[in-house]
Amino acid sequence: MDLEPFRTGVSPYTAGLTCRCPRCGRGRLFKGFVEVAPACDRCGLDYGFADSGDGPVVFIILLAGSLVVGLALWVEIAWAPPLWVHALLWTPLVLIATLGLLRPLKATLIALQYAKSAQPGRLDKGDA
Repeated sequence: MDLEPFRTGVSPYTAGLTCRCPRCGRGRLFKGFVEVAPACDRCGLDYGFADSGDGPVVFIILLAGSLVVGLALWVEIAWAPPLWVHALLWTPLVLIATLGLLRPLKATLIALQYAKSAQPGRLDKGDA
C-alpha cells in the first residue's frame, strides 16, 4: 500500500485536533463518534490505511488517570469528604476527560500515520 503524502501544508496536529482529513484538512474523518469514514468527502483520500489501534486509549488512561487520581488524593488529604462526594466529583470528570479526548487523539494519531507514511513493521528474513 503506497501512501505518498499529498503535500498541502496541512499540519497533522491541526487536522487531528479538528478531526479533519489529514490530506486536505477539510473533509470529515469520522462518520460516527469514533468510527472512521471510508474516504474523505472532499478530496477522496481512502482512509483504509487508518489504524490507530489502542494508542489513543493508552494516552487517555495515562493523562486522565493521572489527573483524576492526583486530584482525588489531594481532595482526600485536604478535606477527607465521604465516599459519595468522591463519586459525585470524579465520575463526571472521568467521563468528560476520557470521552472528550478520544476523538481528537485518535484523529491526531491517524493524521500522523498519514504524514509520516507509517506502515506495519516487516521482519527481515535475511535472504540476502
